[in-house]
Amino acid sequence: MRISVIGCGYLGAVHAASMAKLGHDVVAVDVDPARIEQLAAGTAPFFEPGLPEVLGEALASGRIRFTTEMADVAGSRVHFLAVGTPQGPTGAADLRYVDAAMASLAQYVSAGEFVVGKSTVPVGTAARLGAELTAAVPGATLVWNPEFLREGFAVQDTISPDRFVYGVPEGSDGERAVAALDEVYAAALAEGTPRLVVDLPTAELVKISANAFLATKISFINAMAEIAEVVGADVTALADAIGHDARIGRKFLNAGLGFGGGCLPKDIRAFQARADELGVGESLAFLGEVDAINLRRRAHVVTLAAELLDGDVTGKRIGVLGLAFKPNSDDVRDSPALDIAAQLREHGATVSAYDPEANRTAARLRPELDYVDSAVDAVRDADLVLVLTEWSEFRDLDPTAVAALVARPVVVDGRNCLDRDAWTAAGFTVRGMGR
Repeated sequence: MRISVIGCGYLGAVHAASMAKLGHDVVAVDVDPARIEQLAAGTAPFFEPGLPEVLGEALASGRIRFTTEMADVAGSRVHFLAVGTPQGPTGAADLRYVDAAMASLAQYVSAGEFVVGKSTVPVGTAARLGAELTAAVPGATLVWNPEFLREGFAVQDTISPDRFVYGVPEGSDGERAVAALDEVYAAALAEGTPRLVVDLPTAELVKISANAFLATKISFINAMAEIAEVVGADVTALADAIGHDARIGRKFLNAGLGFGGGCLPKDIRAFQARADELGVGESLAFLGEVDAINLRRRAHVVTLAAELLDGDVTGKRIGVLGLAFKPNSDDVRDSPALDIAAQLREHGATVSAYDPEANRTAARLRPELDYVDSAVDAVRDADLVLVLTEWSEFRDLDPTAVAALVARPVVVDGRNCLDRDAWTAAGFTVRGMGR
């Protein structure tokens, strides 16, 4: 099938390359000429495992083309809308980019074609955009097909997701839309991937409610970590115990610094804002506490660092291992790790920071930090080591070798990912989260 992808950020670039890998002819559009030039040259503008290989394969096959010209999408049967919805000043989703993309795209859509929303938007947006599209192009149909990508596994999650959700209008237009999407995703559907056909509001709610649930689960275990530290319990053992309950499950019950990235923080705030607009703000009032617990974890680590450094971080050298909000990513949007490093710097500490992939992206946001090229450089002569992103490189460090480099053998395991016994045996004082 000939398809277009509007927006070549994280979601759009991965989706476009993956669709080409599935055999479709893809034209991908973005307003950023530098990004388009990078992608056309086979270079991913961000770190995502597997994407360079899929992108290179797509370009070599001739099944993908990158352009800044919206007119090039003409003739595509399905148009995927994959532009960003950043957080606005009030917490609500900023839909300017979605609206601008739709207005531009509508000029080149024809009757019988489908515009498929992938972006995470406030409930009610699809109905509005659908009405606008139908008014501009009678016979065109808007549907919503939310994405469920995990950074670090985005290519896998696009090609072989755990489910598809189609939000479609009623009647024959909806039936034709389902048939078109079934053709797009034929390979995964043939392998048994579940497919749910729902109305437009339900499709919009699926992604944002899933993120709200995951955020709540993470903040719950971090709240338990706060209690565990006071009473001398071990939150990791606690999570193991309650995780055996099939109603709860062990996934996303890892206490640490909390969540970050480009989805969960902004999505729970946007969800609250939309609920307020709809007059049902009390239904999501609990998300305010979820957000507050999450942000408290960052302040807790800064306080803990001062406690371990005789009450004051001023003038102390702190080695920070990890800046991305999660491993296998260079994404530092709302990253707890980068926020903590910056707060320590603001409190007068000398911070040497290292991340295997995120040094460059972090330096754009926080140029005041001292970025080094290895974990060894980060910990050398450190009065305190902070492990803030659970990269395997940090989990596998030899604590005896690290002990020979630091000024003081003290480590804060912000992700509870280190072998506590090994680090203690090497002479370190180890402080975990909720342990």
